[in-house]
Amino acid sequence: MGKSDKFKSHLVRRIGWGDIDEAYVRHLIVAARAEDIEGAGLKSLPARAMDVTTFSISTAAKMDAVLVARRDCVVSGMALAPMVLDVYSSFSDGKKCSCLPLVLDGEKISAGTVLAEIKGDAEVALQAERIMLNFLQRLFGVATETARYVSEMGGGSMLLDTRKTTPGLRVLEKYAFACGGGYNHRMGLFDRVMLKDNHLACSGATKGERLGLAVKMAKAKNPDLAVEVEVDSLDQIGPVVEAGADVVMLDNFGADQIKSAIDAIGGEAWVEVSGGVTFDNIRRIADIGPDFISSGAPIHSSKWIDIGLDEVE
Repeated sequence: MGKSDKFKSHLVRRIGWGDIDEAYVRHLIVAARAEDIEGAGLKSLPARAMDVTTFSISTAAKMDAVLVARRDCVVSGMALAPMVLDVYSSFSDGKKCSCLPLVLDGEKISAGTVLAEIKGDAEVALQAERIMLNFLQRLFGVATETARYVSEMGGGSMLLDTRKTTPGLRVLEKYAFACGGGYNHRMGLFDRVMLKDNHLACSGATKGERLGLAVKMAKAKNPDLAVEVEVDSLDQIGPVVEAGADVVMLDNFGADQIKSAIDAIGGEAWVEVSGGVTFDNIRRIADIGPDFISSGAPIHSSKWIDIGLDEVE
């Protein structure tokens, strides 16, 4: 029968900025501002909820500045910059500051590239600077590291992200992963059935007929969702494929085992390799030919990209 294209648009996908709820992002920005100015998260709140430094100097002036990348990188999340400034402006008694992005998400740029122009009241810009840069530096870092992994793979297999994301920032980090050329795995527990080793162990369905029945039951209960099954041994593949799993995840398989597993699956399901994936071995895995290789590293182990806010003289 061959692997089904029924869920291909879901399995092979990259979320775009248009898929993100901007109201939720604004909530994140408001929370970040409260943390920075109002001491949110502390049991004992500050006596004065304000930017005491900016309050201590004259900030009647206007600011004309630019955001500049300090190193080669991949762009992600530029729409956040004007959103941050808009949120801070809404708290500033009529003072406003705006941002005009000059680069597009997904672009590979060189050190020294001007990312955006910022104009308006200096008070708003000075208060918003750190939070704006925190968001951008994080997302640029994820996109840049993802692009490094994708380049190392050399084509063929597709790189997938995981749910190993910063709580609250998942949608943004997965978007950055997509900007770097990766593809998005499930967004949460709601959009794919994924029978992992602990699920199977808890239901006593780790092998043979019971394993096949567990897969069939999952498919029957969720006809509108892809069903993925994690296997950690070759003898699990037969029952899983025969039961109609859409994706077989090979967990911590060595190179020879991956080859044997792909042969055993015989094109009847999508093949994902996960566990033990590093930058140093991802090319070797990709050369074997699985459909997907999943790794959380481009998100959880990426470094922030240095971005500066420079005033124009």
